[in-house]
Amino acid sequence: MPQYVAIIEDTDPDAVSLWFPDLPGCISGGDDIDEALESAPDALEFYAQELAEDGRQLPPPRTLDELKANPEFADDLRKHTAVLIEWPPREDGEE
Repeated sequence: MPQYVAIIEDTDPDAVSLWFPDLPGCISGGDDIDEALESAPDALEFYAQELAEDGRQLPPPRTLDELKANPEFADDLRKHTAVLIEWPPREDGEE
């Protein structure tokens, strides 16, 4: 299953944001990291639907190493936590 790299940022003491370097404008957030991670698949789904309405599809995800080599994202990856978000998410019972 493809996995998109997401960068988690503490935006303030009461909020966490999560964004995808490969998907400009695709963000998730919450009161804490768990909530931001929980809503990340919904953000990906909404983003994919928006692209589909325009006749486009999600770009293939880059690896963490590829993103680290990109000066546009290297600093963010050093300063913040990166996680992998599987897309599409597994259905219950799927292996």
